Amino acid sequence: MDDLLGPPDEVVDAVVVGAGVAGMYMVHRLRGLGLSVQGFEAGSDVGGTWYWNRYPGARCDVLSVDYSYSFSGELQQEWDWSERYATQAEILAYLEHVADRYGLRRSFAFDTRVVAARLDEATLRWRVRTDTGRTLDARFFILATGSLSSASVPDIPGLDDFAGDWYHTGQWPHEGVDCAGRRIGVIGTGSSGIQSIPVLAEAAEHLFVFQRTPNYTVPARNRPLSDAERAEIKANYDDRRRRSRASGGGSVHEPYPKSALEVSEDERRAIYEEGWKAGGVLFAKTFPDQLTTLEANETARAFVAAKIRAVVKDQAVADLLVPNDHPIGTKRICTDSYYFETFNRDNVTLVDVRSAPIVAITPEGIRTTEADYALDTIVFATGFDAMTGSVLRIDIRGRGSVALADVWAGGPRTYLGLSISGFPNLFVMTGPGSPSVLANMILAAEHHADWITECIAYLKSIEALAIEATEKAQDDWVAYSNELAEQTLFPATNSWYVGANIPGKPRTFMPFIGGLGTYRTICAGIAERNYEGFRVVAAT
Repeated sequence: MDDLLGPPDEVVDAVVVGAGVAGMYMVHRLRGLGLSVQGFEAGSDVGGTWYWNRYPGARCDVLSVDYSYSFSGELQQEWDWSERYATQAEILAYLEHVADRYGLRRSFAFDTRVVAARLDEATLRWRVRTDTGRTLDARFFILATGSLSSASVPDIPGLDDFAGDWYHTGQWPHEGVDCAGRRIGVIGTGSSGIQSIPVLAEAAEHLFVFQRTPNYTVPARNRPLSDAERAEIKANYDDRRRRSRASGGGSVHEPYPKSALEVSEDERRAIYEEGWKAGGVLFAKTFPDQLTTLEANETARAFVAAKIRAVVKDQAVADLLVPNDHPIGTKRICTDSYYFETFNRDNVTLVDVRSAPIVAITPEGIRTTEADYALDTIVFATGFDAMTGSVLRIDIRGRGSVALADVWAGGPRTYLGLSISGFPNLFVMTGPGSPSVLANMILAAEHHADWITECIAYLKSIEALAIEATEKAQDDWVAYSNELAEQTLFPATNSWYVGANIPGKPRTFMPFIGGLGTYRTICAGIAERNYEGFRVVAAT
């Protein structure tokens, strides 16, 4: 690492890592401030999550009219979404359109990973190195690496010996995969598994779904948007965005005004039925106490369990598909298109690997403790090293050459999810300690980019050298975030929110659960109070 402190190849004001939703807008804002910016992206083009995740059935689970940039009224008016929930291809086309419209590609080097960053304590500037050998000196180092971008493939013995093809849903081949007439095994029933399984089943000779933990999923009720719907949304976009920013999750939604336990059984069932027919992840927030009170949550859980049993014909299979190990919504609730109906097909077999675990991958397929399954293709729908994985795969060292990996050895610690004590002029976007994955990610990314830009403008206005979180402010923020989380049902569930899907990862609830609207208010107040909780380093 010491050689990073030698003469750099280039000097810029800011390095931005990642050309997804957050990185694209961050570059746009910094250029508008008149800064020289160099972005880096491991992929060959913009798009981030939507560049990589091309698995069959990939869609967003936020309404497409909400899952879009809000910073430009003209951009909102000129783009027409075709469906309620846009496909990966349509979202990627939208992000490519944004990149074209604002000339963003010229600020990025593609097919390039940032592998190391070192703080020069004499100047409080960052030396950044890429896997192509470029070394840059930058005043600001901004990580827009994505919360769900570090794919996790389980360590199963024998994978290298498998004679067929295998893929991870988060790294799907861009040329596509011909699944027709093949025997396919899908490992994992999280969001990507639930979206891809119905599509794969239509093509496969036979589909084996290897399920360890069943997940809750709600029908998406996807359909094309009419011209009249699009016109109405565009006419009221300003109000829609205002309400979304003030909400908990960054979408227009208000829960039922009473507790799930205050209404009669008939009224409660009717309210759930209305939410089920509407479809989408907001079913998890039908009642205000659904994610804070186990008794209230149980009413939603029982409703969904009955829906599953009404769809799945084989009740032994239905028993396996009904989750029984966590309250509904405390794992990322999924949206689907005919997921449970898929298990009524003759060419689909559900394999319960909780009772009969996978022990090996053989040249011919997958072996459990009970049987061997001959396969041509294996699909790992096994998720990501969420929220911290994409940051920690960069060797980042701050004051005293302390590695961020060591600072986060017991779990991520940030102030506002934006700054890390001991790492001046480094900013994290939509990372741990911010609403991030619990909110509309585009609005969350826009907020972070705007806040960071205004912070940098403030530093310029007072001719300051650097800014970093104080250790006390960071400790207080972590304690406050944990306190809020403990008031809910989330922390007790083994989910990727707490890192439970990655062996050896420290268990801590990573997102800020207080809601996007509350978080925005907190961040604004801190900035108004001259960046309370931060240490501003004078140029002298």
